[in-house]
Amino acid sequence: MNKLDSVRSSKKLVDQSRPMTGNEAIARGAWEAGVKVAAAYPGTPSTEILENMATYNADDVVAQWSTNEKVSVDTAIGASLSGVRALAAMKHVGLNVAADSVMSVTYIGVHAGLVIVVCDDPGLHSSQNEQDTRVFARLANIPVLEPADAQEALDFTRLAFDLSEFFDTPVIVRATTRLSHTRSSVSIGPRTEVEPKGWVDDYRKTVMIPGHARIRHPVVVERVEKLSDYFSASPLNRWDKGDRSYGIITHGTCYPYVKEVVPDASILKIAASYPLPEKLIQEFTATVDRVIVVEELEPVLEVEIRALGIPAEGKSLFPRVGELAPEVLREGLARAGLIEAATALHDWQVEPLARPPVLCAGCPHTTSYMALRAIDALVPGDIGCYTLAAVEPLQSIDVTVCMGASIGNAVGMAKANTSDRPIVATIGDSTFLHSGIPPLIDAVYNDANITVIILDNKITAMTGGQNHPGTGKTLRGEQTHEVDYEELCKSVGVKWIKTVDPYDTGELFQALREATEFRGVSVLISYRPCVLDPVKIKGPALVVKAATCTACQACMNLGCPAITWIDELFEDKHKVEINPVSCIGCSLCAQICPSDCIQPLAPLTETSVIS
Repeated sequence: MNKLDSVRSSKKLVDQSRPMTGNEAIARGAWEAGVKVAAAYPGTPSTEILENMATYNADDVVAQWSTNEKVSVDTAIGASLSGVRALAAMKHVGLNVAADSVMSVTYIGVHAGLVIVVCDDPGLHSSQNEQDTRVFARLANIPVLEPADAQEALDFTRLAFDLSEFFDTPVIVRATTRLSHTRSSVSIGPRTEVEPKGWVDDYRKTVMIPGHARIRHPVVVERVEKLSDYFSASPLNRWDKGDRSYGIITHGTCYPYVKEVVPDASILKIAASYPLPEKLIQEFTATVDRVIVVEELEPVLEVEIRALGIPAEGKSLFPRVGELAPEVLREGLARAGLIEAATALHDWQVEPLARPPVLCAGCPHTTSYMALRAIDALVPGDIGCYTLAAVEPLQSIDVTVCMGASIGNAVGMAKANTSDRPIVATIGDSTFLHSGIPPLIDAVYNDANITVIILDNKITAMTGGQNHPGTGKTLRGEQTHEVDYEELCKSVGVKWIKTVDPYDTGELFQALREATEFRGVSVLISYRPCVLDPVKIKGPALVVKAATCTACQACMNLGCPAITWIDELFEDKHKVEINPVSCIGCSLCAQICPSDCIQPLAPLTETSVIS
């Protein structure tokens, strides 16, 4: 057995088993591999990797949130070149942010192991696209390991560090939402302490000026060929011999679906999607009459296998969009005539209850978007919980592109000068620090007539409540410097800045009018902590006095999930009621109620008022 494939042999005597999600297992694998520095920006489905890294002893591993994914990769590169094993983790679109660094470090190589974990999101559970990281890896010439379950997530991550050092390359461990969040039994072991190697002076290798890069490119090409040979011989691959009338080539989380649907088929499960184990694939396909490629999203394997002269079938049978599932796989194989089509087990259809995502009851972002709709603003939005304001009933965001794009979009809209509507960019506090500062500088520098609302809820809420430089706490909860948004905005030249409490609807509406009337760049900071993270905030619930409710439904414009219609009518309109369990007592509905029919359910006391 190759040394690189025997990473678990040294700890068999102390193995233990425990249930783990894929993300927990990735963190465990990195810890067992002796990782010293780990950095990330939170993003579903990858968030829990760094959260779990932070549960390990701080003397073992430095685990920290970065302001964005590029910073996390740059941090990991610096640690690797300094001689300690390092990891950066992100979701698939985060790889776009980190791309500049990733494309260069593949030429530079590593000193100590450098692993980049990228979690794709087939099915768009929490993303703006279904980007396939395997395509990026082919562009960057970086090997990609494809674990199929939590055990492989641990083992492959652990191996990735050895692989990185052996071939002098960064290594991508690719997960998907289904792997990241599915729990299964995992055999764990102890940590391997890796002696720091220290810095090595080799500027021709580490300084990527054109003259040095020209020398490194042929090295990268040769490395890919060596990796292909390595993966062809690696026992990490799995060849299940069965029916030779057809063979299935697959990897990652697609493999268990294949085993469930056609357990007796000939199956080649490859451990790496790039570079392909070409010799192994040629050997496998020579033993079957027909080749079927099963993969999610893009036809990456299929195209590469066809390039070898093998007549493979794939996306003619299976979709290029969404997650794979046993039912989808079964339909495709039936279409190919390889199995019989599934028969319906019943003649009834299940109609799932439509439950679109909404902002939480009492969310401080709500009134900002109500105010924007009231002034008929043209609103480029950003990525965060507040993106939900794009749908009814708030429906006040006109465009959302990606993290940090809102302010730059607003500058372009202002310079186009095709609308008389006020232009207001909205961006969350964590997103502003992630990639909103450079476009704000650009807006001031180019004298754009725009307003920016920084929706500061003191947390990275969308991914579950992670700290960032604006919270004053690190990933491990330690106190640190807290960014002052007003001072930051002043430092880049913003002249009109004001901080308001979004629970004071009158002040917020007035401040927004003043901001949009200012000529130039104005910044309105809407500050109130998230109602859920880090702790759930709750005051006395409110109640609707049905006798005085006029069914105007103004409160329904909040989109608050605690407020619902009831059967009682007034002038052919439904009256409303408030669910006391869901209500947090924010009083926003009471502030906008014209008939004063919304009142506290219990008497207010000095300690019960939300402040």
